[in-house]
Amino acid sequence: MEHVDIVKMTGISKAFPGVKALNRVNLTVKKGEVHGLVGENGAGKSTLIKILMGAYQKDEGQIFVDGQEVEITGPSVAKQLGLGAVYQEITLAPHLSVGENFFLGKLPTKNGLVDWATVNSVARETLEQLDLDIDPRLRLKDLTVAQQEMVAIAKMVHERAKLVVFDEPTALLTTEETDQLFEIIRRLKEDGVAVIYISHRLEEIFRICDTVTVLKDGEWVGTLPVSEVDEDRLISMMVGRTLEDIYSIKRHKGQNVVLEVRGLTKEPRFRDISFELHQGEILGMFGLVGSGRTDVVRAIFGATKPDAGEITINGKRHNPESPQDGINMGIGFLPEDRKLQGLALKLSVQDNINLVVYPQIAKLGIIDGAEKKNRALRYIDELRIRTPSMVQRVDRLSGGNQQKVVVSKWLNAESEIFIFDEPTTGVDVGAKMEIYKIFEALTARGASIILISSYLPEVLGLADRILVMHEGNLAGIVGNDATEEEIMRLASGLDRKGTKEERV
Repeated sequence: MEHVDIVKMTGISKAFPGVKALNRVNLTVKKGEVHGLVGENGAGKSTLIKILMGAYQKDEGQIFVDGQEVEITGPSVAKQLGLGAVYQEITLAPHLSVGENFFLGKLPTKNGLVDWATVNSVARETLEQLDLDIDPRLRLKDLTVAQQEMVAIAKMVHERAKLVVFDEPTALLTTEETDQLFEIIRRLKEDGVAVIYISHRLEEIFRICDTVTVLKDGEWVGTLPVSEVDEDRLISMMVGRTLEDIYSIKRHKGQNVVLEVRGLTKEPRFRDISFELHQGEILGMFGLVGSGRTDVVRAIFGATKPDAGEITINGKRHNPESPQDGINMGIGFLPEDRKLQGLALKLSVQDNINLVVYPQIAKLGIIDGAEKKNRALRYIDELRIRTPSMVQRVDRLSGGNQQKVVVSKWLNAESEIFIFDEPTTGVDVGAKMEIYKIFEALTARGASIILISSYLPEVLGLADRILVMHEGNLAGIVGNDATEEEIMRLASGLDRKGTKEERV
């Protein structure tokens, strides 16, 4: 009888100098099962997978593949055992063709020459198996990120992998591309392939996984059928707090209007947008893809110039010609793509924290080194940025700590209005809670926040009011007592019946 367990890891331990990364962790993945693996950053997920894939060697424990105990001494052994992984950073050869990537190191030959017909026909056949319309002759680097990821999956299918690990696979994908990925995962499942699915996005765990294992601080917390657990319980297992606790921040909305927008228009992106932002308020902005949310705040900040409308900040007209004008008016903008637009990745934490204030801390064109250091240390301490030192390159930090560095940059600039665009993308539940506490601290000191988020529970849990957009139009402004259904109706352009719309 065929053994049901494809992979079984029992009592796995791993220590690094000064750190116990894993302590007697268990993981069993069955044939045709999609098994979620969740936990905060530092929970041990990556270490466990690296041991399974041969990148690290375990200190203790046993690994079984198809019921047989194995020693996975390197990545080549894992591959021979039928274990594969698709990482967030694609590990294929970008300058080679799709077909060549299928046959890396073992290109078929005919009469002493590479048999390109076989290379391309085999690759095309496998791609078509997964309903992927990708020319195998194209170079990998000429494909989109999503297509590269699909090629990596198809390569695993070609190599007849028994188990495939997906590590944060949707981090760079659109909603449509994510749907396509999930369809492929379902197909792998139908073919009996086992899948380990790692994601910070818990909604994906409930959508695609059969079983979920939770790790915390390097230890196994539990394994449960997804059908028997809800998001609240899963979060509680991960961080020791409930979903209600995560969004429980103190409200500080005042009466004073700090930002007034009237008739703001930038065709074809958005039109006739009007709203007010109060001191200490968190104003949520919600809308579906293409609704124009980010375009509106970019116009307020000065990154784009509107065609019409008025912006007033603290009673003064604001006609921004550039982001510097927004900065001068006390606006801090934390963009969705923090890596490309919010940070200088190759520079240190210290440099990034001081990026906006160099003119203030320079005398006769020479930067005051002591002041630069003091400011960096202040915010590293205040926001509890986890970094070995202030000279650590910012691209070496976790997503949550990178986000804290961006916040520090704008605190350092003494911003009074903060625009957060998808601030918790790519960060774990624990880091999200820390970011929410930063929101609470900012509003407590009188700052105001515009929060753009595609995750409705986050918007409802944090915002005092919610501005809903639909295809560039203001569909309505509701209180945080609105339901998800009411907000989705507005965001979808349906009638507003039943909404508690609040005009300003």
